[in-house]
This record gives sequence, structure tokens and C-alpha cells, in this order.
Amino acid sequence: MASRLDRKLVVDTALRLLNEVGLDGLTLRRIAKELNVQAPALYWHFKNKQALLDEMATEMLRRMIADGPDGPDDAATAEALGMGWQDMVIGACSALRRELLGYRDGAKVFSGTRMTDDSAAQPLEIFLGRFVDAGFTPDDAARCWWTAYNFTIGQVIEEQSVYPVPGAPEQRSAAVRDPAYDLTDRERRLGADYPLAARAGRELFDEMDRGFEAGLRVIVAGIEATMAPRKATAPRREAGAEPPRRAAASGRPTASGTG
Repeated sequence: MASRLDRKLVVDTALRLLNEVGLDGLTLRRIAKELNVQAPALYWHFKNKQALLDEMATEMLRRMIADGPDGPDDAATAEALGMGWQDMVIGACSALRRELLGYRDGAKVFSGTRMTDDSAAQPLEIFLGRFVDAGFTPDDAARCWWTAYNFTIGQVIEEQSVYPVPGAPEQRSAAVRDPAYDLTDRERRLGADYPLAARAGRELFDEMDRGFEAGLRVIVAGIEATMAPRKATAPRREAGAEPPRRAAASGRPTASGTG
């Protein structure tokens, strides 16, 4: 096994073990045992666990991209279909959530890591381009996407705390919920003194699909209300007056930031 050991084999093994033992149980020693090698052999490829997590997150992204229309990088499809930025955000974040739920602690692995190659650059360019085409400045485009992305990562981290078993959201049930999130017991403990907090439990920890969708709508509505470009109202023209001349415009900001 040692003679055929390479980075890809280590990462593939680590991602498979992740679903069995979770992030806390995933150690270089555990991976080495699975590969039937000594732990020091792995240090030829990864200097520490964080370096391995960086490569695992990058491989997860590569797999998402390879999934095509079902992956979070469905931006190319959005471009081809003329999908608006609102639907693009909802579709991309929903697909990202689904992919991360397929790995135990997937969002924790994916967040806070550094990509080891430029796999993220092309889909990000397409996403940001969709915003810029809609009239956003490049900086606002980046902020809008980053906000929606971070909401999704945070949501999935919380979600995987409640439902640690990996899998599609429609396949899970109360039977696989972590016992620490017993909602009936929570309501019994809190109900008398904190009725609103008790009632919130089912909204926060039970209806997670609906909560995610509602949260995304809040993000999109907030972007529309605070950052989306406003369409200028055409000035009223007196009858018989010459229409104003239009300056040629590309629809994208110029080097000076206007345009």
C-alpha cells in the first residue's frame, strides 16, 4: 500500500472516513491505519491535519463542480438560461447546502480552509459577473455573494449538529436527530418561564428545510432593499420635445467606477 500512496488516495480515504467518525475522530493516525501504513508516511504529503483539511475541502469543491447542473456551480447553467441573480443565489446556495450535507461535518470541513488550487475561481467569476451584469459594482457583487455563502455555511453547521448523519435532507427523520435536541423535553423545561424561547425550538431545530429557504429569501430581499441598483426613472418629456440623446453604455463599470 505504501508504494502506491499519494495525496489523492489519502484525501479520498479521509473523506470516506469522515462520514464514519466525524471531524473530531478523523486523525492522521486513523487514516494511516485505514491505509495500512505508519502515520509518518502521511507527513510526506501533508505536514499537519489542517493541510489535509485544506485539500479535503478543495476535493469537495472539485466534486461539486464535476456534479454539473446539480452542483453549486450551476452558474454556467444560470447564465445560459438567463436566470436572474436572485434565482442564481437561491439555486447555488441550495445546491451547496445539499452537497455539504452529504458529508458528516461537511460544513465544518469546508469553512475556514484554504483552497489548494484555483478551482473556485471560474465559478466565482461567473457568479460575480451575473451581479455586475445586473448593475452591481464589483465590490457590492462580492459582498452579496459572500453574505449568502456564509449564511449557507453557518446554516449547515447548525443543521449537522442537529442531524449528524450525512445524507439528503428529505431522507432524514426525527429518528436520526441528536438526542440533545429533544424538542418535547426542551418545551417542557422552558415552557413555563420562557414560552417564546420554548416555542422557537421547533422553528429552529425541526423545520430546517423551510427555515433555510426562508433565510435565503431574507438575504435576497435584503440585497434588493439595500444594495441592488435602482432603475432610474425617465424624466417626463413635453409633447413635441426632442428625446434626450443616450450615451453609449456597456452595462459594466468603467475603470473610474462609473458607467
